Amino acid sequence: MTKFRLISVLALGFAAKAWAIPYAPHVPGELIVKLKVDQNKNVQRAFLSYGAEIKQRLRSKLVLVRVSGEKSLTGMISTLSQNKLIDYAEPNFIYSVVQPAAEQTLDDLLAPLKYNDSAAYTPNDPKYAELWGMHNTGSNDPSGAQGVAGADISAQQAWEITRGNRSVKIAVIDTGIDYTHPDLAENIWVNEAEKNGKAGVDDDGNGYVDDIHGYDFANDDADPIDGHSHGTHCAGTIGAVHNNAQGVAGVMAEVSLVAVKFLSDAGSGTTANAIRSIDYATSLNVDIMSNSWGGGGRSQALFEAIQRASDKGIIFAAAAGNSSTNNDSRPHYPSNYATANMVSVAAHASNDELASFSCFGRNTVHIAAPGHKITSCIKNGGYGTYSGTSMATPHVAGAVGLLLAHTGRMDHAIFKERLLKTSVPVRSYRGKMQANGRLNVYNLLTDTRPVRNEPNPEDWETFALDEAFESPHPYPANSDFTKTITIPGAKFMRVIIRKYEFENGYDFLEISGADGVTLEKVSGVGENYTTDYSEGETMNITFLSDRSVNKWGFAVEKIQVIY
Repeated sequence: MTKFRLISVLALGFAAKAWAIPYAPHVPGELIVKLKVDQNKNVQRAFLSYGAEIKQRLRSKLVLVRVSGEKSLTGMISTLSQNKLIDYAEPNFIYSVVQPAAEQTLDDLLAPLKYNDSAAYTPNDPKYAELWGMHNTGSNDPSGAQGVAGADISAQQAWEITRGNRSVKIAVIDTGIDYTHPDLAENIWVNEAEKNGKAGVDDDGNGYVDDIHGYDFANDDADPIDGHSHGTHCAGTIGAVHNNAQGVAGVMAEVSLVAVKFLSDAGSGTTANAIRSIDYATSLNVDIMSNSWGGGGRSQALFEAIQRASDKGIIFAAAAGNSSTNNDSRPHYPSNYATANMVSVAAHASNDELASFSCFGRNTVHIAAPGHKITSCIKNGGYGTYSGTSMATPHVAGAVGLLLAHTGRMDHAIFKERLLKTSVPVRSYRGKMQANGRLNVYNLLTDTRPVRNEPNPEDWETFALDEAFESPHPYPANSDFTKTITIPGAKFMRVIIRKYEFENGYDFLEISGADGVTLEKVSGVGENYTTDYSEGETMNITFLSDRSVNKWGFAVEKIQVIY
């Protein structure tokens, strides 16, 4: 098996010139390049023009190339492969002995996730001990609540690899930023042309006068100072400076934070100004936009603005919302826009449970991040502790910033697959988001993928039930009946509800496995809905209603199975 995998990788690498593998482990930022001619000045100039440089000569026509932190390896492979001086380019892969699955112990599977606290980089900022999202000891939640040690983003491990780079620009689209805050000032973006130019003149010709640190679209001026605190709090989580004898430490010790204000000091803003803000950040070619706002209806114009950012390779991280509802059935914007660059973020607490206020969605929310009792910067140089998916989103924005500082930009699909697959799976998150787990920035940087016992979507087989399971129409009050389905040899099972119509929030279909643990509750109205899956040969479907409103009910006629 080991030989077969090694040969397959080599064969693919030599056969496809523009090939890039998102899955196989490789050294970030490095390529092995085979030249058609020996090294000469033309080759050196070609690499420099692409934002790359030769790091090491492996043999006469084989070199190890270091790619600029702002360049995508995927794009660089494609570009280099088209150069007449280059035969091929491929990632600098990492190989290891592959154990058969049956020989792997639990310790083997968890080994990549373990680390030595004493050896990990730890900032000395006075309030760092409160930042359970960075390093959860189980007893450092600011509220005093009992947490779960290790239920954090593994920031200290990640910081051993990279602490960021000011070449990475993150637009905080919010209430502005207190850019004079002593914990943020060093990491605030500076438009040098405007700073060193004439006051009242558009020195860089971008259409905005004196936009030194960003722009205020709420008040149509060039001073995006935060009079609310929300945007400053988000900015602190992303990029509060490390080891500066000031309160907190951000996910990134070094970053360029662009203040883009469209929410007023009262905390509200318009779709029009949101669009202007996104287009402004896109014109600056920021790497990431952090968006901890929402609540409006669906806007095609806003969608198109986010799509323009996506077309430029910019990641759009957005809060999933704080109404404890399912975004699959009750959309939340902008996090529900299905653009390639969208990352919708739920919030989890220090006890490794989804926060009670957090929105969720098996299909529309991507990942969870720390969002309950988060300490960060606030206006006027202060510090405060807030909760919300607003606080979870900048954790993701900062983590993505570390990734880009380390590897450069990558195709959106490759990035999102990596973000989700490197998350830490948690059973209680299952069915609540696409990742079924929480952010882990160390895993993201190293492309470490925890073992998941999850079904392959392509393996589902659909069968009709011998006898439909349905309620009377309408169903009676105080209903409580269960159907148990057993399929010998099944590994996973789920059902398709042809139709359901319940009193929303009061009457439910509950899906559980053989252990009786509820996997999903279905309420409201819908058709042809596919439930979450249970593991093993047994699935229970239970209908529960109260004694008030009685509606049509439900009908289940089909089941899907993976053997």
